[in-house]
Amino acid sequence: MQKSIRVRLSSLMFLEYFIWGSWYVTMGTYLFTNFKADAIQVGSSYANLSIAAIISPFFVGLIADRFFAAQKVLGVLHLMGAITLYFISTLSDFSSFWWLILLYTLLYMPTMALSNSISFSQLKDPGKEFPSIRVFGTVGWIVAGLLIGFLGVESSVLTFRIAAGSSLLLGVFSFFLPDTPAKKNADNRLSAILGLDALVLFKNRSFAVFFISSIAICIPLSFYYSFTNSFLNDIGVSNTAGKMTLGQASEFFFMLAIPFLFRGLGVKKMLLIGIAAWIVRYLLFAYGNVGANMWMLYAGIMLHGICYDFFFVTGQIYTDAKAGPAVKNAAQGLITFATYGVGMLIGSYVSGFITESHSTTINNETSYQWQQVWLMPALIAGAVLFAFAIFFKDKLKAVEQIKN
Repeated sequence: MQKSIRVRLSSLMFLEYFIWGSWYVTMGTYLFTNFKADAIQVGSSYANLSIAAIISPFFVGLIADRFFAAQKVLGVLHLMGAITLYFISTLSDFSSFWWLILLYTLLYMPTMALSNSISFSQLKDPGKEFPSIRVFGTVGWIVAGLLIGFLGVESSVLTFRIAAGSSLLLGVFSFFLPDTPAKKNADNRLSAILGLDALVLFKNRSFAVFFISSIAICIPLSFYYSFTNSFLNDIGVSNTAGKMTLGQASEFFFMLAIPFLFRGLGVKKMLLIGIAAWIVRYLLFAYGNVGANMWMLYAGIMLHGICYDFFFVTGQIYTDAKAGPAVKNAAQGLITFATYGVGMLIGSYVSGFITESHSTTINNETSYQWQQVWLMPALIAGAVLFAFAIFFKDKLKAVEQIKN
């Protein structure tokens, strides 16, 4: 690959995830502070990303892949996103905010698939080359968190304006990315567009259990994304956005370790460890504090690598191997639909209702019983762990064994 192309693709990934990390992590804190929103409203705001995740594959499959060059669609979406993000920063009522966040996520979510498509089109060996490019997305998310935390603007409109400026930059930059023309021979069958070909995988009991568990584990996952930043700010942790980037650093480390751990532990143990890590994380949050138990908060954040990579990345590998070449893409789309779509949608609302049920309001000031809040996702993850351990039967130790 030419060095100039590698630099452009790496920059694409950096900006793609820098934009997301600029506003997503701190949105709950922003809503609590500026709109006096309740936890249900915060949860519903985060749910918009899941609604967009459900819809975006149809947009990419029906329009972007078939009629337009990917880099041009990417550029237009990010330019429109920049305008939307700026207007979001000017709002003073929650109702308008909710609708514009929905609009923005509908514009943003397709860009993730388009970014991957543009990158893969330039790679001769995606298995070797893509990780070294995609890792700049993780770097972008970390830099965004460090910047927001360093500037001390977690509850400021600047989070959205920084994201807007970055989206404007990427929108213009997209038109200078390598040309990725529309697919002339795209499969026009409705079942292919909707990813229904992958439904054949449900004939396998273990895959069906994995699919249901993927949805269920997103309920405790949603608590982390929606309320961790608000929780840490509420109990007095400084530079919260910056400290939360330790989770992405952990994710980066375990991403590199997964191929080695996978061979030794096998599918089931990796997935079980991933689920168990969510239980441990929320217990650490429940009993951690800014005083003597501050280490528990750090440990809970840094468990993100195990929580996310051991279940979701291992699950993607497992799905890829189970599906085989014929329905590989449809199967990955199905799992994305289950997790970022259905699972996170349910989880965002459930986390909002549960968090709000543990709140008290005195003199128009709302406080949350965070220990009780965090014990709830720990219990949910425990139930998922128990069911998964009983019903998931695959005990294969390597990708090659799964394929056989």
